Amino acid sequence: MYKLLKREGRAKRGELKTVHGTIQTPVFMNVGTAAAIKGAVSTQDLQEIGTQVQLSNTYHLHVRPGDRIVKKLGGLHKFMVWDKPILTDSGGFQVFSLAGLRRIKEEGVYFHSHIDGKKIFMGPEESMQIQSNLASTIAMAFDECPSSVAERAYVEDSVARTTRWLKRCQEEMRRLNGLEDTINKEQMLFGINQGAIFDDIRIAHAKELAELGLDGYAIGGLAVGESHEEMYHILDVTVPHLPTDKPTYLMGVGTPANILEGVERGVDFFDCVYPSRNGRHGHVYTNDGKLNLFNQKFELDDKPIEEGCQCPACRHYSRAYIRHLLKAKEMLGMRLCVLHNLYFYNTMMAEIREALDAGRFRAYKEEKLYRMGV
Repeated sequence: MYKLLKREGRAKRGELKTVHGTIQTPVFMNVGTAAAIKGAVSTQDLQEIGTQVQLSNTYHLHVRPGDRIVKKLGGLHKFMVWDKPILTDSGGFQVFSLAGLRRIKEEGVYFHSHIDGKKIFMGPEESMQIQSNLASTIAMAFDECPSSVAERAYVEDSVARTTRWLKRCQEEMRRLNGLEDTINKEQMLFGINQGAIFDDIRIAHAKELAELGLDGYAIGGLAVGESHEEMYHILDVTVPHLPTDKPTYLMGVGTPANILEGVERGVDFFDCVYPSRNGRHGHVYTNDGKLNLFNQKFELDDKPIEEGCQCPACRHYSRAYIRHLLKAKEMLGMRLCVLHNLYFYNTMMAEIREALDAGRFRAYKEEKLYRMGV
């Protein structure tokens, strides 16, 4: 159940009640692809740094360790020792990212595993079954993510098929949620809007999805090669046609600036690998811009990554020490940078919610972007 608490322009401040707790929105979901955040970050760490939602990948967990194994062990929450909400993506993005290893048909997609080359088939029903076995809080509908530079005719066919797949997902989820041995019988389903960068296809698809009474609505197929301006334009034309009384999720986005722009356009949910991926390479976010801790100027710098930051890295360690760890290829260096970055993102989302509560989001956004030099 989603409750819209406040609006400032098109920006939304809400909360989503789930079987695993209430999510305050706007929210950034910390990405744990294979049921763990890359960079040796534990679920206890996630609690400490203010994480509300953890996101895992259906395809990767199906390949390893296997969704049936996870079910036998009590579901993903029990498996990874996490009692808050989890969103699982549908495997649809792998239809895009594993382009060289797949074949798309009406019934679904034929893959070759990126691990051992083993043949895999995944369609709407299989995706729902895997996500039901994982017992996530929110399941994503199985879709195809067409390239942002795909031809119009291809995108039209792809979007029509995504809608047909979504209806099959709805039917299968209803069936699964009614089974006796289903772990999470309250699993939610979000549908995904596609359409590359064609305004009219995006709008028509948003209107079609809005009629299906879903638990939430995602915008997919962005941040895959188009410019930021094109992405913001698609949000401008698409989000107004999605229900305001349900959460809106912008998939795979993004930088702090992308998130601020997305919130202003009515987005509730975000996810991105940037904070963990950049952290593993020594790139850390601060309110004064991004730092590369490999730079020699930090060799004798005894300050924390950011003064006043309360993350586990900044409370205890200096830039010089963390730089040393990174240079020495000690895993602790990566871990501290990832923890800092995720804390930065989670804290920024809390600040956004506070600004919306106070009716000063626009001013907050401008101050934040100016200070970060964006």
